[in-house]
Amino acid sequence: MDPQPIIGCSMADFRAGFGQDPRLLEPGMDGMLLFVYDSLPDPPVSPAAPLSLAAAAAAWVPDGVDRIGRLPDAVLRNVVSRLPAKDAARTAALASRWSGLWRSAPLALADCHLLPDGGEGGAPLRALGRDSPGVADAVSRVLAAHPGPFRCVHLTRCTMDAHRGDIERWLQHLAAKGVQELVFVNRPWPLDLRLPASLFSCASLTRLHIGVWRLPDTRALKRAAGFPHLRELGLYMVVMEDRDLAFLLDRSPVLETLAIFGSQIKVRLRLISRTLRCVQLCFSFLADISVVDAPALERLLLWVTWGGGSEGNERSRVKIGHAPKLRVVGYLQPATHGLEIGSTIIKAGIKSSPSTTVPTVQIMALEVQFEVRNEVKMLPSFLKCFPNIEKLHVKYQKADETTGKVNLKFWQEAGPIECVQWRLKELVFHEFQGSKSEVAFLKFIAERAQVLEKMVIVVAYRCFSLGFDAKAKLKPLIGATWANADCKLMVLKSPLTQGGGPVYNIQVASDFSHADPFGIIYYHELL
Repeated sequence: MDPQPIIGCSMADFRAGFGQDPRLLEPGMDGMLLFVYDSLPDPPVSPAAPLSLAAAAAAWVPDGVDRIGRLPDAVLRNVVSRLPAKDAARTAALASRWSGLWRSAPLALADCHLLPDGGEGGAPLRALGRDSPGVADAVSRVLAAHPGPFRCVHLTRCTMDAHRGDIERWLQHLAAKGVQELVFVNRPWPLDLRLPASLFSCASLTRLHIGVWRLPDTRALKRAAGFPHLRELGLYMVVMEDRDLAFLLDRSPVLETLAIFGSQIKVRLRLISRTLRCVQLCFSFLADISVVDAPALERLLLWVTWGGGSEGNERSRVKIGHAPKLRVVGYLQPATHGLEIGSTIIKAGIKSSPSTTVPTVQIMALEVQFEVRNEVKMLPSFLKCFPNIEKLHVKYQKADETTGKVNLKFWQEAGPIECVQWRLKELVFHEFQGSKSEVAFLKFIAERAQVLEKMVIVVAYRCFSLGFDAKAKLKPLIGATWANADCKLMVLKSPLTQGGGPVYNIQVASDFSHADPFGIIYYHELL
């Protein structure tokens, strides 16, 4: 049975039906919403420097001449477009010269900036499920008064269920006035509130992030509906049928980045796109992701995903077909992900061939239960599929049940692994626990990796409360005959007291200026 969303359930009904003290639900619900808000892009404008202060500073000049007012209208419109909507409107009071500028400047509207504190009061978790008073009315006034275009609109502070008529008008205004960037989050009950189909009329969109909605039923949409200019799409805790997700991707012909976070139902994703460069699936149940034809795809990123079934205990399929530019893949989980290359299912002991390899991948991340023998036995086969890995991240994953370990002999009998022997330059092992299986793997890498320049071992925080002796645990590794005697070994202490999934940031992962999306430095203390 698939995991089910909480269909049509109000906050009050959910609390009443849960059968426990409602206060026990608040941390979990707050945590879900916090994940969403932490993953959203920030508004491109900030109220941190209020206009009144800036204007006062600008007015004080020795000769009293208003030099800013002498600038061309185009420059002044550019200035106004970089202000929060409230401050942009207030520029009309500076001088007659400014009176019409805010109406002709592309406006940036973030509803959090309409709050009395300008949104500086922290993440919008307080008063969960209730409106921020007056914000919806203020949004309606701004959208109606400004002729557009809107370069960005962030609507995250309203309980949308209480404003169904408003949100339909908002989307109509945004479609007519050329909105370019839209962040639209329901806050947050019911979890399956249907997103108006008029969203698909916003043809000018280049960035779209929606959270805690149900996608429109695309069977009723017009054939022309779509996003011809959309390059970035984020879906957060969204309820969506397979056909609706497929429709959304098909009607976004220039899409470059896709992020799915906290999907409420099992995701089945079939990628056919000539422009898509980065795909992220995070904190979601995954049934199937199939890269069919994605000639521009560079990053295939999976973070904290579960298989299908009522307990997430079924394996997911990760199939890589035509992706000639694919460079970064992870976190793959041998316990959860069934890997397919082309038409071949990768199994333990499979012999590599050109049809079972992806030679373009240079950065790989794996999450492994080293106390589960059958899972560790899949590692050589996974690594053989990617012969040109230069940087490898491996994170220890705690197993529910220990089912046997592997020693160095297993790795020695696994046969040559091309990427380890001739390509691997850096290995980062996250949340090291000190087990013999982990040490055997690390020793194998050290003894075989001819061009390895750096090995980083991040020791799990919990180990130190158990009297962990890092030098003793790593003695077999330190005393090994390293294939590259000049390789640098670094042993560090993890600050993560609770363990959990790998350290990850959605915004960093889709930012191509960061070459390694798994390379977030969260560890500092050397041992």
